[in-house]
Amino acid sequence: MWIHYLKTFFAQVDTNDVLTNGVVTAQSIAEGWDQQWIDLLQNNTNNNLYGALTKLGIFFAVGTLLFFMVQWIRDVLASEYSRPISSMIWPFIVVMLLANPGNGTPLSNLTLGLRDFLNTVNQEVVEVADTNQTYQQALNMSVAEEVVGGLLRPCQSLTGQQQVECFTQAKQKTDILFQEYRNTYGFQPWIDRLDNKVNQIITIPGNTSEFAFNSLLGSTTQTIIKNLLVSLQSAFQNLIEVTMLLIAALGPLAVGGSLLPVAGKPIFAWLTGLFSIGIAKISFNIIAVISAAVIVNGPAQNPNADPDLMWFMILLGVLAPIISLGLAAAGGFAIFNGISNTAVWVQERV
Repeated sequence: MWIHYLKTFFAQVDTNDVLTNGVVTAQSIAEGWDQQWIDLLQNNTNNNLYGALTKLGIFFAVGTLLFFMVQWIRDVLASEYSRPISSMIWPFIVVMLLANPGNGTPLSNLTLGLRDFLNTVNQEVVEVADTNQTYQQALNMSVAEEVVGGLLRPCQSLTGQQQVECFTQAKQKTDILFQEYRNTYGFQPWIDRLDNKVNQIITIPGNTSEFAFNSLLGSTTQTIIKNLLVSLQSAFQNLIEVTMLLIAALGPLAVGGSLLPVAGKPIFAWLTGLFSIGIAKISFNIIAVISAAVIVNGPAQNPNADPDLMWFMILLGVLAPIISLGLAAAGGFAIFNGISNTAVWVQERV
């Protein structure tokens, strides 16, 4: 029953949406996250979640100030004057970051600035590596057979004139789809190859069996798996966004706890978290663009090649997120050590 519904869904696909929906959806998601960041960190921070967390961070700062002062007085009594003088900078930093001048705090503005910086670096990397829309082309190439198969499969169960009319209507839709591909990517061999498959199914009598469809355009099971992998890829990208936003929201707590007399300040861990998520985002996009370039510059240009691109979907939906998170963990550890060592070095020389 669910296979029947899937076939019906693909039969009703508007071919003009195949190329545009992915781009429009990605843009709308990005704009939605941008607005969420502004609403959380700047707009009406006195009465939203970030405002409440800022008040909690101030409470933490007042509590940890007691521990800071105890340690500071002990250092003064021990005649270690250089250490107390250099450590006095931390209360000023905490007060400055958590002060609320009205529409946000210096910490919220700093957080937005860090996010914009990471997004700018990510965008520059993608633009440099993906000058010819290789990623979007490889993704469309990976799912094009399933989209075309969804348009043709409803005709499989029909016979006679009904099947001919069904194939005629499906061919009109596939022609529009292929024209959209050519308008976007030019005259590519992989588009012509897929067009020939459609013509082979329609024009050769008796070539409408389940085996014929599966051998030329893939099975319904492959369609389901690829849709699942595309969804996993989108879920990971949204997970990156919501994780970065969650870390940003916890900034006041990290700053408020930074007066504790310990070497590893919570604010260092907070900065490390932001940069680590940024590394994961950049790493994922680099993997996606490079692997897409391998497809577009290789099998896509060979008229005789008919590659199975399931590996590309598995890479994007499963393996690339794992690799990106591994690189983010390693990079975050290095960043944390670097920030901590730098802070100790500055403290010893101030």
